[in-house]
Parts: sequence; C-alpha cells; structure tokens
Amino acid sequence: MIRSTQRLRLSATLCLLATLTLSPAALGDQSAESPAPEDTSIDLGRGPVLVRVPADYDPATPAPLVLLLHGYSGNGAYQETYMQFAPLVDEFGFFYLHPDGTTDANGNQFWNATNACCDFYNTNVDDSGYLRALIDEMKSLYNIDDRRVYLIGHSNGGFMSYRMACEHAGTIAAIASLAGATFDDLADCTPSEPVHILQIHGTADTTIYYNGGSLYGTPYPGAVESAETWAAYDDCLIEADTSAPPMDLERGIPGAETLVSRYETDCLPGGSAELWTIVDGSHIPWLSLEFSRYIIEYFLAHPKASAPCPGDLDGDGDTDQSDLGLLLANYGISAGGDLDNDGDTDQSDVGILLADYNCGP
Repeated sequence: MIRSTQRLRLSATLCLLATLTLSPAALGDQSAESPAPEDTSIDLGRGPVLVRVPADYDPATPAPLVLLLHGYSGNGAYQETYMQFAPLVDEFGFFYLHPDGTTDANGNQFWNATNACCDFYNTNVDDSGYLRALIDEMKSLYNIDDRRVYLIGHSNGGFMSYRMACEHAGTIAAIASLAGATFDDLADCTPSEPVHILQIHGTADTTIYYNGGSLYGTPYPGAVESAETWAAYDDCLIEADTSAPPMDLERGIPGAETLVSRYETDCLPGGSAELWTIVDGSHIPWLSLEFSRYIIEYFLAHPKASAPCPGDLDGDGDTDQSDLGLLLANYGISAGGDLDNDGDTDQSDVGILLADYNCGP
C-alpha cells in the first residue's frame, strides 16, 4: 500500500513541476493557443477535446494525426503552451489533439500509463481505450492517414505514449516520449507489430531519472534501456549509431547539447528506435524554438510500413515490368506467378498484377 504521506509528497512535487512548466523561464516568448475558424471539438464523455484542423485539409487526401499527452497534474492546454505544436498544424498539414486525463483523489489530472506511472490511487481508468477511441472517432470524421498516427507525451504522458505503442501497435506509427519510460517488465508489453520510438531525456532529470529508478517501489527503465527495449521489439541490431551531429533542444544550455543515438539497422519494416540525450537537461527543459518542428519532422519521416504490393513477385517492393515478365514467363506453365493462390498462373493473376501496377513507392 502507498502511504498517504508519500502520495502527498509526490503530488506536491509534481504540482510544483506543473507550475514551473508554465513559468516565464520555461515558456520563453511562446504564446497561448488560439483556435482557428476551421477548428472543432469532439466529446466521448470526458468533455470536449479541441481538434485543430489544417487550413488546407482536403477530404480526398489522407492527413496525419498527432496527439499530445500532458504530464501528471497538468492538462492538454498547458502542455501545448509549453511545447507549441499548434503553430505547425497548417505548415505540415496534420490534425492535432491535446486531450486531458482524468482527475485523481488529490485533484491532479493523470494518465493510467505503465504500472510505475501514474495511477497512484489504483483507479484502473481505461485511458488506453479512451485514446484509441479518440483516434477512431477522428478516422470516422476525417480522412486520417492510417500510416501516420503519432503520439508525443511528457513525463506521465511519455509513459502513456509507450503504453499506447504496446497495446495499439497496429494503429500507432511512432511515439515520442520526453522524460517518460516504457514498461520495466517485458511481459507487460507485447506489441503486435513494429512501432518507431523516440525517447528524449535529460541526464540531470531528478524526477524521472535518466538511468531509471522507481516510484513507490515500482521500477521504470532508464532512457537507454527504454530505447533498446523497443529496438529489440522491432528486431533492430542493438548497436547505436551515434554519427549524427548533436542537436540544440535546450535554450538554457549553451551549444548543441543533445546527443543522438539511432537503432535503425536490420529493423522490421515500420520499426526503429532513437534516443535524444539532453546532456545536463532537467525534467522540464527550456525547449528550443525548433523542438516542436524537430518532433513533427521525425514523425513524418517515420510512417508505418506500407502494405506489401500483391503483384510484387520479385520482392523489390513495387509491382512493375520485371514482375510482369516473371508472370508471363510462368503463364500456363507453373505456379510461379500464382497471385490468387489457385495453383496456376493464368488470366486472373494478370488482372491482379495490372490492378496493382506501380503500387510501390
């Protein structure tokens, strides 16, 4: 059992962190979000969630979807004020939501993410189901690209992003976690398919430790372990590529302080892991003006894997002239061009190939 004094101590600490998030030092010259005329909201029983709609949205063209998840004791609007993704909606053409978690017994909003964070009062609220329902509702209302659904979360929101990747891997293309962590026990996360993972963490974080720790005796892995755990899920070579130049993510630290480690070799299609280590960075970094842009650029460069081309006989990822040649070479002779699995290469297989022609990138 968690003693009430421990709960109150953690609550006070994280409430202070939420206050710091909104301080001038954290926000710099960032401004509050102002909804555009085309924006709307959806309500699945927890109150309205603002939907930012890109100005040039064309219902005939699938568009990406980005969800931002706040930290413990925060809310979506404050998290947006801190991270500033809304100004990029029109430029990059993505739909954007920043929903709120539920409120615990101490009055703090939270996400029921991993067993370490942050359902401290054991409510067992189904936040995973709620966020999946928001995604499904967006898909029913708009032409959302099934290959480009993304989550970014901070602290408790980072933990929640990992849970979504674990439980809805078929839906989520990539997540980014700032100062969060994945499940400590591998048995608690069994993704059905690869997901791209970006872990961002400061080495001087004294709330969620860079090297891992525990909350009330429940352990969580460190930043490197979180990234490498997902590299393993995605069947990547567990050997980081550190050749990328350092980045500047923290305005309060001189120079390019963030080191980049990538796990992209031999991964399954649609999977990879990446770690951005903010050297001397805190739990709530003073984010650079380019931070949100870096995240969106990372997301859009990491969609889910394309569905295989049905007519791709030579395995090069496309249905093209070489596949047609293979089919014709086997026509009426063998099953080497049998696309409909009827045991022969015939006219129906030609129809499948022609309908699929140039399906690849």
